Amino acid sequence: MKEKLLEIRASALDAAAAAQDEASIEKVRIDYLGKKGALTAILRGMGALSAQERPVIGQLANEVRTAIEAALSERGGQLKAQALDRRLAAEKLDVTAPGRKPAVGQRHPLAKVEAELCEIFTGMGFDIVEGPEVEYDKYNFEKLNIPKNHPARDTQDTFYITENILLRSQTSPVQVRTMEQRKPPIRIISPGRVYRSDAVDATHSPVFHQLEGLVVDRGITMGDLKGMLEYFAEKLFGEGTRLRFRPHHFPFTEPSAEVDVSCFVCGGKGCRVCKGEGWIEILGAGMVHPSVLAGCDIDPDVYSGFAFGLGIERIVMRKYNINDMRLLYENDLRFLRQF
Repeated sequence: MKEKLLEIRASALDAAAAAQDEASIEKVRIDYLGKKGALTAILRGMGALSAQERPVIGQLANEVRTAIEAALSERGGQLKAQALDRRLAAEKLDVTAPGRKPAVGQRHPLAKVEAELCEIFTGMGFDIVEGPEVEYDKYNFEKLNIPKNHPARDTQDTFYITENILLRSQTSPVQVRTMEQRKPPIRIISPGRVYRSDAVDATHSPVFHQLEGLVVDRGITMGDLKGMLEYFAEKLFGEGTRLRFRPHHFPFTEPSAEVDVSCFVCGGKGCRVCKGEGWIEILGAGMVHPSVLAGCDIDPDVYSGFAFGLGIERIVMRKYNINDMRLLYENDLRFLRQF
């Protein structure tokens, strides 16, 4: 049995030295030290030895096990070191190579103009208030004086999730929610994304962006609205910009107006941008309808207010002379790099 143990040790040490990977190391361990391994089989036969032979063979068996385990550990360490050397060589970096200039992004023209608009209005004391894009019908329509079957719903048809839940067609619901939660004086703007079931073309999209504003306080008049919008237009388009108010109808304001700005390209003389008219429509506005105020528990006999809303895409297109709204959504770097 002594000779057998010495043969096992020699064979195991040779096998460990010849191992080329961790799987081979594990196979040697199982073949010699496992439950069915060669050394284990020898140890099972020790019961047949005499009392004098048993301690001698047991000590030798332990020495053989220790020698095999040491050889496996040493070879395993060598293989790991070799693997690390190969990995380091493969991942070696040439620190003398010229660096690559990282691409630096910039604001999208829509985000840039929205930030500019918000800066103008916050400079006038407006708070920025946001609201949910998934909205209740009562906030998107009913509390804005647009009951079911009202003709105004045809021009603001949107996407319904249920009969009473929809994707908002305007940011006006933020105004209603604010009037329910705050008491006058109120001075807010609400920028955000809105949805309408419009066919996609050069001037329409089912998803676009609006910025709406609301002021409610004692003694607010149409003159306050006009003065505020004139200041806004000069800040956005430059000094000397003029405004024109045209009578219009919005269910939630009375009186209401469409607001045009003198063409910032030709100064009102008429050109290709303004189609020879000298004016460019930019927003709608008006005095908040008494029914809307009353629906938010604000006494219309004490308080009055004005509201206005503009499409941010329209401002972007006018400001940068873009003739197709779809360009703003296609993420074409050739287009975006211009801004």
